[in-house]
Amino acid sequence: MAGNRPTLLLTRPAEPARRFLDEVRAAGGDLRAVISPLMAPRFIDVDLPDCEGIVFTSETAVAAVARLGGDRSALAWCVGPRTGAAAKTAGFPVIEGSGTAEDLARELAVRRPAGRLFCPLAQDQAFDIEMALNSAGIDTVSAVVYAQEPCPPTAEAISLMAATGPVILPLFSNRSARLAVATFRGHRAPLLIAAMTAGIAEAARDLDAERVAIASSPDAAALARAILPLAEVRRSG
Repeated sequence: MAGNRPTLLLTRPAEPARRFLDEVRAAGGDLRAVISPLMAPRFIDVDLPDCEGIVFTSETAVAAVARLGGDRSALAWCVGPRTGAAAKTAGFPVIEGSGTAEDLARELAVRRPAGRLFCPLAQDQAFDIEMALNSAGIDTVSAVVYAQEPCPPTAEAISLMAATGPVILPLFSNRSARLAVATFRGHRAPLLIAAMTAGIAEAARDLDAERVAIASSPDAAALARAILPLAEVRRSG
């Protein structure tokens, strides 16, 4: 039934949300979307240390460092393709990891780059990559270069979650899951969650979703694919 067709609620900042919507549609998900960011970055001024390599675990970290200026000759070890593309655009030589901070830490522990590494971090960091690298014997320093500040939901998002139509909510991080719980707990809409990892799904448990899908790998393309069966199940249900 057309009236039972889910709406996609995207709670990332607007530009990444629009990119992800393009990925969903490229994967075959022809869904109406509402964009209502629940967080926005606040950049923090720091003194950048001298280093031979820099470890980027997000596109926002790249933007935070790029705005501070300075030398771009340090090799950038990037968590995945999106972050790698941002670092290349900013002028860094880049090596891309396979998609998670944990994977990147393991790869660095094997490859053992020479010299000191610098990790520019978010204020709320799920994985302590500096500790992991230092524990592996790799000289690493870090600094918090941005914070993700909560944003109130839009009126459209509030109305959507208070209505009776099904909603698909993709979640990319523990932080976004916790903000969604704080914002939308007590929702009326039947909720379908697509989570990047099982841990993120667990962080959203108090949202009482009808159904939860976990991405097959921790990247946006896999999360986009995980949305498709949720839409089909709800349409046929």
